[in-house]
Amino acid sequence: MKKSYPKVLFLAALCCALVYIGMYVPGCKKAPERAEFKNLSTVAGLQKHSLEFTKRVEKVSDKIYVAIGFGLANSIMIEGDDGVIIVDTLESMESAQAVYREFKKITKKPVAAIIYTHFHPDHVFGAGVFADHRQIPVYAHNSTSALIDKVVSVIRPIITKRSMRMFGCFLPDDAIVNAGIGMRLNIDKNSHVGVVRPNHTFADTLSDTVAGIRFTLVHAPGETPDQIFVWLPDEKTILSGDNIYKTFPNLYTIRGTSFRDVKKWVASLDKMRAYHPDFLVPSHTEPIRGADRIYRTLTDYRDAIEYVHDQTVRGMNMGMTPDELVGYVKLPERLAASPYLKEYYGTMAWSVRSVFDGYLGWFDGNPTNLFPLSPKDTAQHMADLAGGADVLEKKAEEADRKGDFQWVLNLTDQLLALDPKNSRARKLRIRALTALGEKSANPNARHYYLTRAAELGQGLVIGELGHPTPEMVHSLPLNRFFDSMAVNLDPEKSADVDMKVGFIFPDTGEKYTIAVRHGVCEITPDLVSKPDITVTVESVIWKEMLAKLRRPLVTIATEFDISGGKVAFLKFMAMFDPVYDKPATS
Repeated sequence: MKKSYPKVLFLAALCCALVYIGMYVPGCKKAPERAEFKNLSTVAGLQKHSLEFTKRVEKVSDKIYVAIGFGLANSIMIEGDDGVIIVDTLESMESAQAVYREFKKITKKPVAAIIYTHFHPDHVFGAGVFADHRQIPVYAHNSTSALIDKVVSVIRPIITKRSMRMFGCFLPDDAIVNAGIGMRLNIDKNSHVGVVRPNHTFADTLSDTVAGIRFTLVHAPGETPDQIFVWLPDEKTILSGDNIYKTFPNLYTIRGTSFRDVKKWVASLDKMRAYHPDFLVPSHTEPIRGADRIYRTLTDYRDAIEYVHDQTVRGMNMGMTPDELVGYVKLPERLAASPYLKEYYGTMAWSVRSVFDGYLGWFDGNPTNLFPLSPKDTAQHMADLAGGADVLEKKAEEADRKGDFQWVLNLTDQLLALDPKNSRARKLRIRALTALGEKSANPNARHYYLTRAAELGQGLVIGELGHPTPEMVHSLPLNRFFDSMAVNLDPEKSADVDMKVGFIFPDTGEKYTIAVRHGVCEITPDLVSKPDITVTVESVIWKEMLAKLRRPLVTIATEFDISGGKVAFLKFMAMFDPVYDKPATS
């Protein structure tokens, strides 16, 4: 006889469906199809920079081809005797398929191996196309898998949101000139992503031969801690990954990142210089030819990074704050003139702040900032000082008329902290964000300003883009799903809860316990004694449900063996209900 569950089961199931564990794809409400960005000015230098990304497959040497302009990054093919090696695989299966079709026009030889230069999605998410469900060698640094897992699980919501703003993924075409290191990030709500796990990893160096191609992989931390470069001795070629491209390096990225150790970055560039390659193929922007030119370019690049580091530290030791350092550290004219150091991706200002933070952390040394006022209290004092919120608003209007848009942002910060529904302040802020975006020659800043304007003024809500393949979901380790649960526990819903739920996964032999104690989540990689609820389910089913590849209600009803009650389990899961957005006031 079919059981009938109370209404709360269905409500709780819906909450369960909203849980973000690892690969959750939240909804996205888009702005009108064409956002209203009128009179967009073209920044001449940035427009010229777009020539770097003309879509094509460029022959570098007899055996090396690089696909440029098919995605944010390049994909590189090395042709061997009876197969090819693919280095970096773009940001989606669709972009990878377009490249693979072009590579097949050059040779019908099968893909014999894949190499990831690092973990960033635009280098790994199209790998499933090249692997084509086959077991082939996939080379990477031994930390790459864990870094992929971190991005697609614990911090995925905020990294995704900030990345979508930075790359302008929800902006209309006429708002984008290029993305600095590529034309644009080619991923949307219909895209599919499929990373293949590295199965040939190393710590420092690895030399091997595949399809007659000799290569050495060298760990070269810089833009990422797992960064590597590929040395091809027979071609005298380096495939440099993301440690150099034709724009100022992203020593810090505004989408958010752990500290990028710039001294290690310099050392990695020095390693490349020591090989004296005849060809250098970055994973973004065009190849560089000629040993002398490559050596000079690498030298200028490492000198610029070294200068930023040394002069920032010098200023820090003089007692300068980050705001003061931004005005103090400027590249020498010789370096500033290099076409490889134009600020089309990273900037000096962001880099200086990152170096300061890497050494000294968030505290800038000013005691005012030890326990600062809340944004709302600060805003109230500002309003009182100005003579009231109305006067503050008039000052913002005056700044708007003068074109002092950065000051408009500062003042509207205060006005919207006092009243998030202040329509006049919102309009002023939208105008300022749009104006700053239009005139910015740095694509990251440009896109961030314009996207925030659309969020504030047009109801744009940033959601996830790209659907994970089942293979990708299955490859994620179980511990990452449970790590995500811990950071998604609602403290209010769980304030009065003290219970344990055990999980048994027969297909892998793994066991986990989640203990919720009054707002705190403890994950134990084992089954503790006397849990309140015990759940037995295949790990692939658990992963697929949380990735929204399965319907939660049906899956729990038919695939889960639950001791302690399905309704109680659904109520438990409903506590893991993250809030993905806050009012767009900044």
